Amino acid sequence: MNSIDHIIIEATDVTAAEAFYDTAFGLGERVRVRRSDAATSGFRGFTLSLVVSQPANVSALFNAALAAGATAIKPVAKSMWGVGGTLRAPDGTIWKIATTAKKDTVPASRDVDAIVLLLGSGDVKVSKRYYVGQGLVVGKSFGAYAEFTMDDSPIRLGLYARKALAKDAGVPLEGTGSHRIVIAAGASAATDPDGFAWEPAAVAAPLSRAE
Repeated sequence: MNSIDHIIIEATDVTAAEAFYDTAFGLGERVRVRRSDAATSGFRGFTLSLVVSQPANVSALFNAALAAGATAIKPVAKSMWGVGGTLRAPDGTIWKIATTAKKDTVPASRDVDAIVLLLGSGDVKVSKRYYVGQGLVVGKSFGAYAEFTMDDSPIRLGLYARKALAKDAGVPLEGTGSHRIVIAAGASAATDPDGFAWEPAAVAAPLSRAE
């Protein structure tokens, strides 16, 4: 479990969701899609972030996502920590695109330096203890936030108090039903204290790309 091979977004319309991610972000096999009709409403309890090297890249990815059908939640703006914006993909997944850089140094591109999955937790201490028990190593931890050291992982993992994560994303806290995400890693299936499902990467591969 100490390296995430890929994540799977569960969507009602797989073809449309795959087209969006290929067009907007071009993340390849790191972000996959499979069909699900599981009931879900409101905040799904997680966000995905694309970390980039400069403000121009934030705008390039954000605008590409909007053109592909995403809806802006927080438009791209400067803040004390850098530049970023938040949007909702057509399938309902919340994405944050951000950089800590304040100035551009090279021409704009849609290159992504890192993908970060933040899981909203009802009790960060309990969830952190669970993941440490699964073999993960805590890299940073303070208050309502924790992140794990996953240097060789295509996708990084962090925990954030659910209320704080919803506020950071710019959406209401309320939400029910399926998380509509599966984390593909390790050799065995597991479900964390907040109901996030992990599956072996070989098992979790979506059928749509193999057909």
